[in-house]
Amino acid sequence: MDLKSNEPFWLLKNGLLASYPSLKSNEECDALVLGGGITGSLIAHQMIENGYNTILIDKRELCNGSTSATTSMLQYEIDVPLYELIEKIGIKGAVLSYKACRDAIDTLEKLSKMIKSNAGFKRKKSLYFASKKKDAEWLKKEYEVRKENGFEVQWLDAEQILEKFEFKNTYGGILSRHGASIDAFQFAHEIFMHNVKKGLKIFDKTEMIKVEEHKGFNLVTVNSGYQIKAKKIIYCIGYESKNLLKENFVNLKSTYAVVSEIDKDKFKNISSTLVWNTDDPYLYMRTTDDGRILIGGGDEDFYDAEKRDSLLNKKEKEILKNLKKIKPDYHFYSDFVWAGTFGETKDGLPYIGEHKKLRNSYFVLGFGGNGITFSVTGMEMASLFMKNKKHPLSRYFKFGR
Repeated sequence: MDLKSNEPFWLLKNGLLASYPSLKSNEECDALVLGGGITGSLIAHQMIENGYNTILIDKRELCNGSTSATTSMLQYEIDVPLYELIEKIGIKGAVLSYKACRDAIDTLEKLSKMIKSNAGFKRKKSLYFASKKKDAEWLKKEYEVRKENGFEVQWLDAEQILEKFEFKNTYGGILSRHGASIDAFQFAHEIFMHNVKKGLKIFDKTEMIKVEEHKGFNLVTVNSGYQIKAKKIIYCIGYESKNLLKENFVNLKSTYAVVSEIDKDKFKNISSTLVWNTDDPYLYMRTTDDGRILIGGGDEDFYDAEKRDSLLNKKEKEILKNLKKIKPDYHFYSDFVWAGTFGETKDGLPYIGEHKKLRNSYFVLGFGGNGITFSVTGMEMASLFMKNKKHPLSRYFKFGR
């Protein structure tokens, strides 16, 4: 499955940061991580930290799937509002899920400092504003629920948003303290390089062809014919899990993003803020560390990569038209336009856990708008899985829930 269009900003900005050999011998390991994106990098890091002999494989070059197309907005806010999630799964699981995403941002900051990352991690606030008058009522309810449950939030009316951010035609919004942005493509590569020095073995352009299940281990055959004997397999394959697991547990969506030319002055007032609104699909934006504005939205059901990419010009115009509603006097000069594929679940939550049809295996599938923060929670959950223990969120993120 092609998870991105031909011109993702992060891939062009960074170029080829590292390359690794394909598998040319039989290997053994405690943990085989399948998938070399940001999720795979985090899980492999956790496995190395826990002292496991770890191998990671990817059928492409590392980070060349959806990680190169991500907007890299680090949010604690899940695509399903907290008050709705409480109605779906109960207050305990809903609040725990939101707090896990909030705490994940702290973990990413610590990891960024530990590996001396140059991927531009930056703490930011998050503005979630009502784009229609009718949305203001439920968004105010969302604000109250978050505040009651210990999240650091502030309600801004339309005048305050105009004064602070120069956005017109809004109807109030929630300003949250917790958020951040990063270049996830570069960050994942840095995590890989850090852990290779500690013993992580990486093989790219190495595709899993067959898995034989045995008592206490799995035998994986790859496209070169060589095999890996692994006590556990951890699947970090995101949306491509649809090819492996045939049940309908996630809906695939196409999302579109546009990055401006460098202009450090035009959006100075949101350089420290992530922005998104209540539209369906919602508009979202952030600045980059090199002085650009990144705007995305226009989500549609995913059918195939060719159809998705044929809509690039149309979606660019649609996104910029929505920007004009709040910034009517601003002229946006496009520099990059691309599309990516993401997954949408019924409750906005990821699928992290074991699957009844696969032995000795674990999945970390961080779907939705905060797949990166879900993947951080997956680090702790996968670590407990290796020790045959359960995480408090296991029941809420499991398959068949």
